[in-house]
Amino acid sequence: MHRDRVVRLLLAGALLMTAPGCGEIGGGDPPEHSGPTGGWHTPGCQFSRPARFSVVGERRVPVTPERLAAAMERIDRGGRERFADSFAGLEVDQLRVRAIVYRVPSEAFDAFIRENADNACIVVRDAAHAVAELGRWHDRVVADLPYWDARGLRIVTVGSRHDGMGVEIGTRDIDRIRDEFPAHYGADAPLVFVEEGPVRPFPPGSGG
Repeated sequence: MHRDRVVRLLLAGALLMTAPGCGEIGGGDPPEHSGPTGGWHTPGCQFSRPARFSVVGERRVPVTPERLAAAMERIDRGGRERFADSFAGLEVDQLRVRAIVYRVPSEAFDAFIRENADNACIVVRDAAHAVAELGRWHDRVVADLPYWDARGLRIVTVGSRHDGMGVEIGTRDIDRIRDEFPAHYGADAPLVFVEEGPVRPFPPGSGG
């Protein structure tokens, strides 16, 4: 669902693409505001809904109800296709039966969310950057991977964050990247650096 969160993994010199699913991060509700900035939530959040679960093997895991999943799909698709300069991403909080949408404040996109939420609980939070901007930065960093590789700087992952914070760069050279990336891309570039170990394939017969 989160095409902005596509992560490119460098494994044995190959560039592989994976698409993680929605996150399951909770957190308290943001304060209400009358204007387009700040957090707000849809009327569906006024109702308490029991979490749903499914049994997988011997584990009981939460699942996303159909109506909430459908509302998320509408908002995700519309955000990317019509409001890419506002929409940053979304996540699902299955235990609280709600979705959290991150966006650069926009009255038009807020209205779209209200129209498409149905009776689902949708919490809206501010984001610093939208998918359109982060997509451009993501592609620029990926295009520069041969340059960084030639300099011996080991980048493991590159992926746009669904909360709009920036493009997350995973590396084993965290100290070098903190010095060299701002010098190359500018101090204001929306890049987030995380220390990450090397990508390791599952051993044969492990079932991974």
